[in-house]
Amino acid sequence: FLSCREQPIFSTRAHVFQIDPATKRNWIPASKHALTVSYFYDATRNVYRIISVGGTKAIINSTITPNMTFTKTSQKFGQWADSRANTVYGLGFASEQHLSQFAEKFQEVKEAARLAREKSQDKTELTNPALNITSHQVLPSPIISSNGPGEDKLFRSQSADVEITTEKERLKKMLSEGSVSEVQWEAEFFSLQDNNNKLVAALHEANANVDQWKKQLTAYQEETETLRQRVAELESQGTHDSSSENNKEELSQTLEELELLLKAKDEEIQMLKSQKCGRWEAEGEREETLQKLQELEARNAELEQRLHLAEQTLAETLAEREKMHNEVTKVAEIMDVKIFELSELRQGLAKLLES
Repeated sequence: FLSCREQPIFSTRAHVFQIDPATKRNWIPASKHALTVSYFYDATRNVYRIISVGGTKAIINSTITPNMTFTKTSQKFGQWADSRANTVYGLGFASEQHLSQFAEKFQEVKEAARLAREKSQDKTELTNPALNITSHQVLPSPIISSNGPGEDKLFRSQSADVEITTEKERLKKMLSEGSVSEVQWEAEFFSLQDNNNKLVAALHEANANVDQWKKQLTAYQEETETLRQRVAELESQGTHDSSSENNKEELSQTLEELELLLKAKDEEIQMLKSQKCGRWEAEGEREETLQKLQELEARNAELEQRLHLAEQTLAETLAEREKMHNEVTKVAEIMDVKIFELSELRQGLAKLLES
């Protein structure tokens, strides 16, 4: 899918998502880890593309057009729609700075694609002068009006339908906001997973170093104890030989050096213990993130139930309205018949009175 004519112009790391084709509302992660996302430029065709490869397949293969728009939906998440691929791509970044850099590059590439298209159109118009004679006319839209006794009834029905439709749109918007929050927490969760893997690797390496340092510390302690015993033996002999004094000074100096080294190793062990505590804090943050994800899922389920109840209430209201309309029609027909009969009786009475 990459040709030798295309060259990368910008690359970054991000978690890649695609919109669920079934619901058009939920996000589906394209991989468990962050991937490299790059802008490529084909100088021969003046074409810009966003490409991301996961394993042996292309996760993103999107050609940038002037009508595309990159939208920031949160501090670390952005998305754009690709009509050619019939999907919406989403990217979760490790920081707000990475998101801003990607968005700025998207705007630059979009503007370059627009200029390339205009340049190509100018060349086409110069090559084909007949294209300049075409014109576009916009016909006025027909105006539909209604008059008569049923106009007020129609207006009231449409107003009620608009109110119910507005309520449905509000519920759908709430569901959509819940899904966006869920995607943001998923991106944060994947970022925490990456950090956790790095901490685990560093912890394993630190544990191996601690074991090695413990062995060295034990050897230093044994050597220090041996030297102390040797110093005690030399002091007990009470000799004033100059060579013995020199040996004693050397041994004392060596003892001090070993004690300093022992102190440095103790400080390194304390530092490694503090790093281990940091890993436990990261574990706690991951558990908190999982709990928030579960709360968001419960909230989405509640909102879907409310939407279902609203749709059911709407159906019942429409059925009841239809029933009342039928009853009113029947009553009106009966009243028309009664009025007609009454007018005939009046005419009959008038004739009798005249006779």
